Amino acid sequence: MRRAWVAWLGGTVVLLAGCGSGGGGPISPACTDDTAVIVKALGRAPAAVTLPDGTRLADCIANGTSDADLQSVGLAFHTVAEDLRVRAREGGDAGAATGLGYLIGATRKGAAHTNGVMAELQRRVELVGGRLETESPGVAAAVERGLAAGEKLG
Repeated sequence: MRRAWVAWLGGTVVLLAGCGSGGGGPISPACTDDTAVIVKALGRAPAAVTLPDGTRLADCIANGTSDADLQSVGLAFHTVAEDLRVRAREGGDAGAATGLGYLIGATRKGAAHTNGVMAELQRRVELVGGRLETESPGVAAAVERGLAAGEKLG
C-alpha cells in the first residue's frame, strides 16, 4: 500500500510540476538527503526549525524548480510525516506531534508560493496529521501548537 502511494505521489508531483512553480532559488540538498536530519530539526518545534545549512522547511517547497526537486521533497516530507505520526500515536510522543504540526504548517506556508504545484503534498501531509487529532487531547494540542508555529516561522 505504501509503495503504491509513493509511486502515485511521485507521478502526481511530476504531472503537477508542469504547471509552474514559485522557484525562489535552488533547493537545498538538506531538504531531501536524510529524513532523519529533518526529524531531528523538527525536535526544536515549536521554536523556529531550520536544517543544518539554515534552510527553513517552507523554503524546501517554495524553492523547488524541477520535477526532481518536487518529487524528492514530496517523498522526504511524507516519510517524515509518517514517522512522526507513528511516534506520536504509538509512543504518545508530544514532541513528535508538535514536530508533525510544524511540518504541516511549514508545508502550507511553502506551498502557498508554488502556484498550486505542491498542493497535493500539502494535502497528504495534512491528512497524516489529521489522523492524530482524534488520538488524545494532549496530542491534538501538540499538533496545533506546532501547526501555528510552522505557519508563522516555516
